[in-house]
Amino acid sequence: LLHIKRTRINIMLGTRSIIKSISPLRTSSQSLGLTQHKVNTKLQPTHISHIHNKTFSIYKKQKKNLNQSQFIFSNKRNFHTTTATTMTILRNNESPPTTTPEAKLGFRQLFEGVSATYTYLLWDTLTKEAVLIDPVDTEVKRDLQLIQDELDLTLVYGINTHAHADHITGTGLLKQKLKGMSSVISKASGADADIHVNDGDIIVFGSRYLVIRATPGHTEGCLSYVLDDESRVFTGDALLIQGCGRTDFQGGSPETLYESVHSQLFTLPDDCVVYPAHDYKGRTSSLIKDEKASNPRLGSDKTKEEFVHIMNNLNLSYPKKIDVAVPANMRCGVPDPED
Repeated sequence: LLHIKRTRINIMLGTRSIIKSISPLRTSSQSLGLTQHKVNTKLQPTHISHIHNKTFSIYKKQKKNLNQSQFIFSNKRNFHTTTATTMTILRNNESPPTTTPEAKLGFRQLFEGVSATYTYLLWDTLTKEAVLIDPVDTEVKRDLQLIQDELDLTLVYGINTHAHADHITGTGLLKQKLKGMSSVISKASGADADIHVNDGDIIVFGSRYLVIRATPGHTEGCLSYVLDDESRVFTGDALLIQGCGRTDFQGGSPETLYESVHSQLFTLPDDCVVYPAHDYKGRTSSLIKDEKASNPRLGSDKTKEEFVHIMNNLNLSYPKKIDVAVPANMRCGVPDPED
C-alpha cells in the first residue's frame, strides 16, 4: 500500500505557470478575465485523476476557501513529488496575464549541426524566468553554460514541439541538472513529460507567455508555440522555411498537416516571424506572408490534393537515428534504465 504524506504547496498567481484552457485561445487580445485558484488537499487513494496513462497522474482533492494544494506525479518507473510553485488555470471566462511594457523578451536562437536542429531560449528580462524550446541532448552543456553562467536565468520549462526522430531531446538531462525545471510536450504525443499540454493552453514565464496551437500532421503530437504578441511562432517541423516536415511516420498525415498549417499558422499576422525546428541551408527564419506566397509545398494557393500528391511521392529514407531517438524521446530523453 502506498502511503502518501500530507504536503502543502502554495499555488499563487504569477510566474512559472501553465494556463489550461477549455476552449482554444486564438488571440492574446480576447477579453476573458483571470482568477486565482486556491485549494487544499489531503490525499487519499480514491482521489485519482489519470491525466495520461503512460506518464503521470495528478492526485488532487479540493476544499473550498483554503489556499494549499499538492500535486503528486507518478510514472511507470518511479514515484516522486513535484513542487509546483505557481499554477494558474485558464477557464473559458478567463484571460492570460497582462504583459507589462517593462517585461521585454530575451531571445537566443541556437543551432546543433548534426541534425540541423534549432533550439530557442526565451526569457522575461525582468524576472529572468526562461523557457527552452526543442533542446538537444548533445548540447546540454552549451545550454547550461548560457542559461546559468552567461545570462543567470531560471529555466522553468523545457518544451518540445513533438517527439523528434532525428535527435534526442535534452529535457531529461536538463531536469537532472536544474532543480525545479519541468518538461513539457503535447498530450497527443504519448510521450513522458512532467506536464502535458493541448491546443489553446498557455505557457507563462514571468509576464510573457506562449499560446499553444496544435499542428499535427508531421506527427500526431506536433505543437506550435505563438508568442503573446503574435510576433513570433515556433513551428517545430510542421512548417519549415520553404518546406514542411515529412508525413510518412509517427502517425503523420499529409491531409492533417495541410489543414494544420492553413488553419493554425497561415492565419497568423503576415509579419509574424516563423522559427522552425530545422533548416538545412543555413536560413534562420521566415515570415508567414512569405510562406503563404512561395512555400513550394504549402503556399502559392496549393490545393490539399496537390499537397497530398507531393508528400506521398517524396520517397525519403528514414532518419538515421529514428530507432534510437524516438524511444528515448518517448521517455523525455531519459536513458532507458534497462540499457
